[in-house]
Amino acid sequence: MARILLTGRSGQVGSELLKTLARLGEVVAPVRAEMDLADISAVREIVRNVRPRWIVNPAAYTAVDKAESEPELAYAINRDAVRAIGEEAQAIGAGVIHFSTDYVFDGTKNGPYFEEDITGPASVYGASKLAGEQALTASGAAHMIFRTSWVYGATGKNFLRTILRLARERDVIRVVDDQHGAPTWSRDLARMAAHAIARVESVAAGKSLSETMTDWGGIYHAAGSGETTWCGFASEAVSLACEQEPGTRFAEVEAISTSEYPTPAKRPLNSRMSSAELMMRFGWSMMDCRDSLHEVLAELRADGPYFSIAMAW
Repeated sequence: MARILLTGRSGQVGSELLKTLARLGEVVAPVRAEMDLADISAVREIVRNVRPRWIVNPAAYTAVDKAESEPELAYAINRDAVRAIGEEAQAIGAGVIHFSTDYVFDGTKNGPYFEEDITGPASVYGASKLAGEQALTASGAAHMIFRTSWVYGATGKNFLRTILRLARERDVIRVVDDQHGAPTWSRDLARMAAHAIARVESVAAGKSLSETMTDWGGIYHAAGSGETTWCGFASEAVSLACEQEPGTRFAEVEAISTSEYPTPAKRPLNSRMSSAELMMRFGWSMMDCRDSLHEVLAELRADGPYFSIAMAW
C-alpha cells in the first residue's frame, strides 16, 4: 500500500480524490494551513516529512480573471510550487500526478486539441499553468500531467451550481454560446487518476517509479467526451431540472456572444481536447458530458432542492 500525498483536499477534484485514492494506500492530505502552496518552504517540508511514493496535485490558483491583476501569486502557486513538488519528488523517487488545463492553448484551433499541439496561452492563468507543466518536466521527477477543462460537480464553486441557482432567481439567464468544449465531472477525473496510478503500480511490481514511468509518464488530455457550449450546457441543465421539478418555474436561457460578456482574462473559444491517448495508454474513456450531467443532477436532487444552492461562480 503506497503512501500518497494529496494537495487541495477541499477543492472540487481534491475532495473526490480523497475518496478514490483511499483504496490505493495511505492518503496524507494536509489542509491549507499546513501546506499553503504559496509558501514554497512549507511545500518542501511537507514532502520531506511525509516521504510519499506518489504526490497528487490538483490544487491550483484558478481565479482566471483575478490572475490578470495578481500574476505573482498565480505563478507562485501554479509554477513555483509545482517546481518544488517536482524537485522534492525527484529527490526521493516519488511519482507526481499533476492537473493542468486547456487554457495552455490559445483556443483558436478548429477541432480538438491533442497533446502534441503547440501551446500558446492567452491569459496569465493559462501562462502560469503552462509554466507549471514545464517546471515539473524540468525537475526530472517521474510524472503524469492531466490537462482537463470545464470541471464541475455536485459540490464546490462551479458553473452548473450557479446556473441552477440563477435559474430560480431570474426570468432570463444570458450565457455565452460561442465557446466550445466539454464539461468534465470532477469524480470522473478523480477515478481516472486513481486508475492511472493503479495501472502504473501493476507494471512497476516493486520497481522504482522513475524506471517505470519512462514508458508511462508525460502529458495526457483528460476532458469529458462530447461537445457543447456554455449556453448548451446551461440549457441542458435547466431543461433537466424542469423535468425533475415540473411545478417549478425556471428561467429562460438566452444565448449571447463572448463579446457581449467581456472579462479581464481572455477565454478560449475552443476548449475541446481529444482524450484518445488516455484511452490508448490506460484504457480509460472519459464520461460523455451529457451522461455525467445526468449523474450530477441526480446527486444534487438527492441532497435537496436546487434552490438550496447559493454560491457565486
